[in-house]
Amino acid sequence: MDDHQLLDGVTEAVTAAAQVLLERFSTANRVDDVRSLLKAIDANDAASTAVLRPALERLRPDAQWDDDEEGNGALGPGEWWVTDAAEGNVNLVHGSANWGVTATLVRNDVPVLTAVVLPALDQVFTAVRGAGAWLNGTPISTSRKTELGAALVGTGQAKPGEAPAVRRRMSDSIDRMLDAALLVSASVPATVQLVQVATGHVDGFWQFGQVRSGLAAGALLVHEAGGAVIDTTGAPWTLASEDCIAAAPDLARPIAAVLAR
Repeated sequence: MDDHQLLDGVTEAVTAAAQVLLERFSTANRVDDVRSLLKAIDANDAASTAVLRPALERLRPDAQWDDDEEGNGALGPGEWWVTDAAEGNVNLVHGSANWGVTATLVRNDVPVLTAVVLPALDQVFTAVRGAGAWLNGTPISTSRKTELGAALVGTGQAKPGEAPAVRRRMSDSIDRMLDAALLVSASVPATVQLVQVATGHVDGFWQFGQVRSGLAAGALLVHEAGGAVIDTTGAPWTLASEDCIAAAPDLARPIAAVLAR
């Protein structure tokens, strides 16, 4: 099947996995310590993956599976499933609605189709490379702002326990961006911020720590929604990039200029 036909099956698979997590979700969810937090995170991952992985493997039996949720860099030739069975898992276990399930097909290191389901928000984002991006079946587009001083931008950790150099780079960048943009936020997960860029509710996003499963889906959605996805050197973003900027088309390079100071 072609990518458009495949997307229907991928969306069904992601939706089914998200429903499993939605049944485990409550705004009353809380954890009291690191041990209970990790136990809840592992249980959510396992429950969602048990539905998601077999469904995707049936759709594309020859595609390889990216097992490393904190992996970065290029994957290599062929087709790969890059997924996060519980993106924003930490939010889920704390009773916040900002979490979901993602699945992206990467072909020869290029994301070609994706489905992102945020069930607690009743949102389904989909995209096929070269064919646009949608929210609940309606086409979406990034904002058209041209002034960084009028922009809402955000960043966040790619994963817990970022390296000291990444943390320093991130904190320095927030300080500089507070002088350049209208408002700056820091939150997790990356995918939830990236879909906000794709829909035009937020004007830009940057991240230094690189995690494939946190960026592949959102980067494709922003690209197909008409935005720019680059690294801080101004080059097009790839899985091998060291950092990522996703923004309205006229804001990506001004954001890169601020980050490069």
